[in-house]
Amino acid sequence: MTTPVMIPFAEGEAQLNWLGVTDAIAAGHDLPKAKIADSFLYRGKDTLLNRAAWIDGLGLAVKSATIFPGNGAKGDPVVNGGVSLYSDGDGTLSAIIDFHLVTKWKTAGDSLLAARRLARPDSKTIVIVGAGTVATSLIDAYSAAFPQASFLIWNRTIEKAQALAERFGHVTAAPDLAEAVAQADIVSCATMSTTPVLRGDWLRPGTHLDLIGAYRADMREADDVALTRSRVFVDSLDTTVGHIGELKEPIARGVIAASDIVAEYYDFTAFKRQSEDEITLFKNGGGAHLDLMVSRYILDRWQAR
Repeated sequence: MTTPVMIPFAEGEAQLNWLGVTDAIAAGHDLPKAKIADSFLYRGKDTLLNRAAWIDGLGLAVKSATIFPGNGAKGDPVVNGGVSLYSDGDGTLSAIIDFHLVTKWKTAGDSLLAARRLARPDSKTIVIVGAGTVATSLIDAYSAAFPQASFLIWNRTIEKAQALAERFGHVTAAPDLAEAVAQADIVSCATMSTTPVLRGDWLRPGTHLDLIGAYRADMREADDVALTRSRVFVDSLDTTVGHIGELKEPIARGVIAASDIVAEYYDFTAFKRQSEDEITLFKNGGGAHLDLMVSRYILDRWQAR
């Protein structure tokens, strides 16, 4: 029996690159469709999310995530957990990978893959909404695919946006979100908001909108206008439409229909921009199958180092 590989954060990350992880996610969708199972447990604002995936030919992954929003006020990570990767051939444990490594590269890589297909290639102004941990990885990820772009970052607490901006040479803190969005080519939202922080009437033609933060049925980052003005895409219909408030709630009210969603990653032929002026909206659901694809990419890079 092979001893499972232990992949820590810093040493594992040193082997990775952002364009490579998007290519790995895309390649994973050329395989048979993943079997996935999600379960949620709640205690007030705290969440336990268990995600499992099995892709024939790639393997199995089990990821348990605990989301405790109150940790932020104490300076502790809001999201914690663990990831186990299993062999597709015999079910043995292949690797135990740092949870935060998988989550970082899965979350930003998911959004970057969508942007590489939906955003205008000449996008030069990118707005990041939220100044948490995900915002840092989004700046790195988007910089890899849009090296000519500059960034504006907005946060409810401007001091946090300023502190993050100071870490980068091409990032500026934005005091007014509406003004920032009005000049954006790409807007990426990574907040913990339960009510919309972004209004669709702020978006100019040609914008690509990336929504990451909402993961519960009672969470939304963008308003109804943003949905009705956009062509809507998701990473997975199975993990977004019936589970996440960003889509579930407006669909229930008839604002949009599930049939209005243009495509998911398993339909890459339709997953593309049609015109320079259209607004595209991508909901990053981050399902377990993506954790599996990224975990396998991390293990492959680790073994090839």
